Amino acid sequence: METSLRYGGDSSALRINTIKKPPTVRYAGDVSSALRVHAKQKFRIDSNTLLQLNGELDTRIGDPTFFSALLRFFSPELSAKIGAGLRYDRREKLHYTMHGKKSFPLTPDPVASFVVKGRCDLDKEFKQPTPSGAAELVWNILDFQKDQDVRLKVGYGIFDKIPYVQVRENNWAFTADASGKWNVKYNL
Repeated sequence: METSLRYGGDSSALRINTIKKPPTVRYAGDVSSALRVHAKQKFRIDSNTLLQLNGELDTRIGDPTFFSALLRFFSPELSAKIGAGLRYDRREKLHYTMHGKKSFPLTPDPVASFVVKGRCDLDKEFKQPTPSGAAELVWNILDFQKDQDVRLKVGYGIFDKIPYVQVRENNWAFTADASGKWNVKYNL
């Protein structure tokens, strides 16, 4: 199971102690911050198809944020992924969801690529589509230092028209956008 901690908000609320072994993550709650525990489990159906289950818990309110089940298919010859499934959100309840992602390599090796991705959520009556999507330039730097891989992303949200940047180093990811929103994610 892949588990991650996601945090967005005031940086004084999250405290990480790396002196202790193993490292600990502490959260000091305030109204503008949220620590979320996200879990993902993938069940392989065949070499190109899997069932992915996701869930997230918001520690500020103590309730689940969402649950989802997606059937995902990867086409290696097209460098594309598609998926469809169900998503339960505590605010908007049940949705049908469809995902798609296509990568266009910019170099012969997969170091740099242009990625187009999109998602559309539909309510249970199929009346209110909620599209989202992005175009990204991605640069993967393997062995940036010994045992350290880095991924840099510069993207543009197509529907919300907001540019963003992400820096990922092994298990850590920092994402920020032009509207001032940011989050830090750590994969356990």
